[in-house]
Amino acid sequence: MTAGSLESEPGGHGAEPPRPTGLLDVLSVAAVVVDAEGRIVFWTPQAEELFGYSAEEALGTHAARLFIHPEHLPSVTKLFAEVLRTGQSWAGTFPVRHKDGSTRMTEFRNMRLLDDLGDVYALGIAADHSLLQRVETDLALCERLINQSPIGIALVGPDLRFLLVNPALERVDSTPAGEHVGRPLRETLPLSDLDTIEACLRQVITTGTPLLDQYHVGRPPDDPDQERAWSLSFYRLEDPGGRVLGAAISFVDVTERHRAAAAADQARRRLALIAEASTRVGTSLEVERTADELADVATPELADVVAVDVLDAALACRRNRRPENGPELFRALALKSAYPSAALRAADPPGDLAAYEGDRLVTLCVHTARPVLVRHVGAADLPRIGRDAQATELLARAGVHSYLAVPLIAHGEVLGALDLKRTRNPVPFDEDDVVLALELAGRAAVAIDNARWFQSVRNTALTLQRSLLPDHAPHHTGLELASRYQPAQATSEVGGDWYDVLPLEDDKTALVVGDVMGNGIDAAATMGRLRTATCAYADLDLDPGAVLHHLDKITCDLEHYIVTCLYAVYDPRTRQCQVANAGHMPPALSRPGEPPRLLRLPSGAPLGVGGVPFETTTVELVPGDLLVLYTDGLVETRHHSIDDRLDVLLGFLDEPRRPLEETCDLLLYGLRHPDDHDDVALLVARMV
Repeated sequence: MTAGSLESEPGGHGAEPPRPTGLLDVLSVAAVVVDAEGRIVFWTPQAEELFGYSAEEALGTHAARLFIHPEHLPSVTKLFAEVLRTGQSWAGTFPVRHKDGSTRMTEFRNMRLLDDLGDVYALGIAADHSLLQRVETDLALCERLINQSPIGIALVGPDLRFLLVNPALERVDSTPAGEHVGRPLRETLPLSDLDTIEACLRQVITTGTPLLDQYHVGRPPDDPDQERAWSLSFYRLEDPGGRVLGAAISFVDVTERHRAAAAADQARRRLALIAEASTRVGTSLEVERTADELADVATPELADVVAVDVLDAALACRRNRRPENGPELFRALALKSAYPSAALRAADPPGDLAAYEGDRLVTLCVHTARPVLVRHVGAADLPRIGRDAQATELLARAGVHSYLAVPLIAHGEVLGALDLKRTRNPVPFDEDDVVLALELAGRAAVAIDNARWFQSVRNTALTLQRSLLPDHAPHHTGLELASRYQPAQATSEVGGDWYDVLPLEDDKTALVVGDVMGNGIDAAATMGRLRTATCAYADLDLDPGAVLHHLDKITCDLEHYIVTCLYAVYDPRTRQCQVANAGHMPPALSRPGEPPRLLRLPSGAPLGVGGVPFETTTVELVPGDLLVLYTDGLVETRHHSIDDRLDVLLGFLDEPRRPLEETCDLLLYGLRHPDDHDDVALLVARMV
């Protein structure tokens, strides 16, 4: 049988035999057989390498004479005879003479051999002593380094099963070193990305290129609540002949570095969140929008479910003191979730009012003006979070495991609470989260406080403004009328725009449109004073220019107000309309069969300039004519010229027979934009 057949059929089973190791080749172990007379009868190539003599030179030669120094010959002869006589093996080290004349320390193992004829021989196995010492030292060093190293070390075979594990690795997976051998990695290692680790090992075994400092995170079985991090490096193992033995893995615990990096990263995220909140929260003077911005910023970085609830009394700008243990009435302003959750159904929808008893955590938060933190929510805590039993069940189903409520405080007043819940995020709220939530809530509370007071002032001004506008009849003699007033959309501020319809003697009708420059209650009050004065002067049957002259004197006595005004008087008997203009936008006229146009009038100076005359212009009107009076908020924008906008206005007046209410809506919705910053007064009259 050939050597090839031996390799292909070891043991007669046809399986691939294990490849030979290269350790014997490294040691270069020599074998020498000597007969009973001391003559060399077998000589291996390793013996030639060790002693320097070829087989031709050695075979048949007395071994002692070949490489034993004369002074050692008696002792060697005695040992040789003892081995042959007793069969007792002998091991030792003594100097051997090399062919080149040098002396080398050689380590021997000698034993007696018997052949089938009963002849006795001596077998000597020899290796260079210095080489053996070096190998022995290397092995001892490796063993000590591996066993005493604080770094976890594991050797795995090509099948990724453990071959060797040092004691330090026991601290990684809490498994005794001996129990690793023969087991695959995923049975013991507590790392979450074992697929990645196995892929790295296969790559290293295949390519031979090490992979260094690979970052991996896991939770040891003996301490599952603490996350730990390790730096793993992978190296391929080969024997001296180049045969791949497997791979080595080193585990360096970098948990402290990991935690420090995580803390720094968390700090950066928190600072970024605060910076983001400074630009995103409070962009408008609307309470609901501010609350919604706060909830958006806090989700999901701070909490999985976020609610913003404001005390109804605070929202109404009432400072009613309540008993510290009593219930509170909250209005839900915002509700956000990082993902669909049953906790959303447990919360109050935005806009709803909800009463929470004094034992509820959110009520405790506003009563004490202090954060309420429940790191680990238990069954006894949920009823104090939910508004009722059904909400409590929904919170439990959603998996709420940590809860935090912080007060919304502005200028020392508690406005409400920021309500935070964690469901999917496994980390409970901590003191750092409390600090961050207080920072966000503080910024938002100031914006909410500004918005609620602004809305209160705005509502007051709007109420005043609307109370001062006339409730005129839709029909006057010879006229059909329609009107509109719309506050500014972008700023939610109330201005001083107004219109009026005044019945006069002899079936005449005065049509008035004016605009007090400015916003707020003062502008609305000034508008009311001018409207009252206009009514008084209209009863004197003065021409429009004279009326504006008297209004100008009154305006000059007011505090730095400038007012534009258009005053017109229509006489149905003569079909004439007398008009005077004090710096106001020109009225538009739409006549059936003709293109709409702007009436060309002397513009005059605004009221309040003083000392400027106002001219009265007479315009002939016919039945079916449509006259449109308006304030500049209808046509002025920041991005278009006034001439272009007036052309657009005229374009909407192409059908003078259109119903007046429809015409008003068409003008408002066709010309107004959500970003417009001025209010509008609109008065439309059709001659009949």
